[in-house]
Amino acid sequence: MNPKKSLSSVQRILVVDDEADVAYSFQRVLAEEPVEVAGVTSGIEGLKRLKKEGYDLVLLDVRIGAENGMEIFRQIRKEHPRQLVIVMTAHGTAQTAIEAMKLGAFDYILKPFDVPELLSILRRALQTAASMRDLVPREGASSAEEKSPGLIGASPAMQKIYKLVGQVARSDAAVLLIGESGTGKELVARAIYANSSRAARPYVAINCAAIPDALLESELFGHERGAFTGAMGQRIGKFERADGGTIFLDEIGDMPLALQAKLLRVLQNGEFQRVGGDQTLHTQVRVIAATNRDLAILVKEKSFREDLFYRINVVQIQLPPLRERNEDILPLAEHFLRRAEKDRGLKFSTATKKALQGWSWPGNVRELENVVSRAVVCAAAESIEPGDLPPEILGHAAAEGTPGDWWKKVQEAAGKDGDLLAAGEKLLVERALNEAGGNVKRASEILGVTRAALRTRVDRHGLAGQD
Repeated sequence: MNPKKSLSSVQRILVVDDEADVAYSFQRVLAEEPVEVAGVTSGIEGLKRLKKEGYDLVLLDVRIGAENGMEIFRQIRKEHPRQLVIVMTAHGTAQTAIEAMKLGAFDYILKPFDVPELLSILRRALQTAASMRDLVPREGASSAEEKSPGLIGASPAMQKIYKLVGQVARSDAAVLLIGESGTGKELVARAIYANSSRAARPYVAINCAAIPDALLESELFGHERGAFTGAMGQRIGKFERADGGTIFLDEIGDMPLALQAKLLRVLQNGEFQRVGGDQTLHTQVRVIAATNRDLAILVKEKSFREDLFYRINVVQIQLPPLRERNEDILPLAEHFLRRAEKDRGLKFSTATKKALQGWSWPGNVRELENVVSRAVVCAAAESIEPGDLPPEILGHAAAEGTPGDWWKKVQEAAGKDGDLLAAGEKLLVERALNEAGGNVKRASEILGVTRAALRTRVDRHGLAGQD
């Protein structure tokens, strides 16, 4: 933006934060921008200023002294439904982010601020305010206490997930959750449901990969008495039970083609028939689907219907593997520890924390939960020690050693007058392949390189790896 614009083009920002220095910080960050920044240290004063003067953008803290910033936000929504608001917090919890986005926040930012990212968000918000003076009012959230979605993590990757959950919860659009096994897809599905307008209606989940193909149709749509051998009476299916609510179809990529056609009909017009029946039934459900497979590839292979793919892929949420959000490992571990230890007062030792953070977690959050539960059972002292962890994690932590140990290994691998760089590269590739169970794609993600680049190195060093 050009700081030499006329005064009439200057936009006004109101910062609502109990720390006066925050408004001053924004003044400094935006010193070269054509904006005016005002600050107030209470939510009540912020509401008065908004009513009296009006602003292009409000930056609102979640905690304003003894005041609840989200209650202030609800009041802003009620009195100024078109007001652009960015929510700020030093505590990046899932529920706060989801609630902020549900209420219609333009964005949700964490303290301390990343200045380049902050400037980008502020510029987008001010451009929106300038070009859309008459924003469509966003639907306000219920004042009733909302259910916790059970999501843990303050990493940037999870903050994006929280925002998306809050945004899609406001609609009835179909959602496709994509991610490796154990990344928490069902937790995200439940968070969307718990924060949606359908939260008082049924939530029904079914794992499409866990039920034999011959029985899956009956599970989804029900059956009539005598429809097949063993059908001794009428059965109500999941879609019928979920009428008016939400159905979660886990591992939808494993659904047989014949059943995909019947699912498509339900999604298109809400109609289905029980197995062995001729009566057309109707249901109105919100569908959230999940898969750990690449549906686009399955479509090309003709094992997944293209029309169904587009029907369920209205909004796509990609869940990051745990190895890509290392900063969330310990908060998650502490959460699982509190849940499993039953007031024993157990804590993780420093060495154990280091071992947990050093593992690549191929089984993701589910693996971490299992490891913590096992450690609680094995712990004999007041703290959980590395010896209470599974052998593979303990062995990996021991293998890390000190920088001197690593250098010694490289020298031994290179031999006298050998190529130290090549030896070090080979050891690094070997370690990544071991952590990934020999899978080249997963090892490339661990190392942060492309699969093709890693495959070249695997071949160069004569190592074994599966694509």
